[in-house]
Amino acid sequence: MLKDYKIIVDKSTVPVGTADKVHAAIAKNVSVDFDVVSNPEFLREGVAVEDFMKPDRVVIGTSSEKARKIMGDLYAPFVRQGNPVIFMDEKSAELTKYAANSFLATKISFMNEIAILCERLGADVDMVRRGIGSDDRIGKRFLFPGIGYGGSCFPKDVQALVKSSQTVDYDFRILNAVMDVNEAQKVFLLPKIESYFDNNLQGKHFALWGLAFKPNTDDIREAPALYIIDRLLAAGATVSAFDPEAMPNVKQLLGDRIRFAEHQYDALENADALIIATEWSVFRTPDFDKIRTNLKDQVIFDGRNLFESPRMQELGFHYESVGRQAVTRLNAVSK
Repeated sequence: MLKDYKIIVDKSTVPVGTADKVHAAIAKNVSVDFDVVSNPEFLREGVAVEDFMKPDRVVIGTSSEKARKIMGDLYAPFVRQGNPVIFMDEKSAELTKYAANSFLATKISFMNEIAILCERLGADVDMVRRGIGSDDRIGKRFLFPGIGYGGSCFPKDVQALVKSSQTVDYDFRILNAVMDVNEAQKVFLLPKIESYFDNNLQGKHFALWGLAFKPNTDDIREAPALYIIDRLLAAGATVSAFDPEAMPNVKQLLGDRIRFAEHQYDALENADALIIATEWSVFRTPDFDKIRTNLKDQVIFDGRNLFESPRMQELGFHYESVGRQAVTRLNAVSK
């Protein structure tokens, strides 16, 4: 069946209309019948194999009935539980990919702005998150505040959708704001850190837990931790970092500009404070006695809201997070 017919599956993430360009470019060099299909992937880093084997939906862009039949047969074994295979035209399929990731990036940036507002108004972002997340029109996912999104997919897909908009003379104002908010959010903790140390980080030493942009991956592309490190070093501070997977990649990038610890608690030795940049599960339930013993002082800046503020108050830590009121020495109960 395929002897004189080919399908070229376009999974690229560049401006909308790529399938048409791919088709035109190939047509100049081949004489067989072929179709170009836009089949965007929705795989999450860390669980990509599972997402491929059990997709919650499959999007296929094609105007060819022959290609539609072949692609439907190809995916049939993976959607036996009834998850939809959605057929559409090529440009709509390309736009679906960008729109999905851009919407999720927008949810993240929206909650990060809500977190800033919570801090200034004296509210608790965790309460707000639970309140709006219970609305099934909004949903619970991607509502956790933090120090911004990174990786490959969200940044480049938001940029791709903005670029596609520019090609048709449209100013996608919301997504431009999303990018601006996220860029600022990556260093959200720095003013808190600077304020605590009286705006003088010269000679201070910081422990950093987390280098990857998200847990369960070694991907450091657009990782907020890198932006934090850059600002700390520029201010004259030093850094000891630990990450379960991403240290080799950061070491290749930064060399000996920071120290890499063999264990998460080793990074704490002689540090003036602990900064948490990635929500690895191993960081969620640490030995607080070891943290207290290894740190010079009981100070934590948590960019992923891993710990509960009342618990940190009980333990006697100075604890600052995102969208919640700081636990300071004035209201901490030392133990």
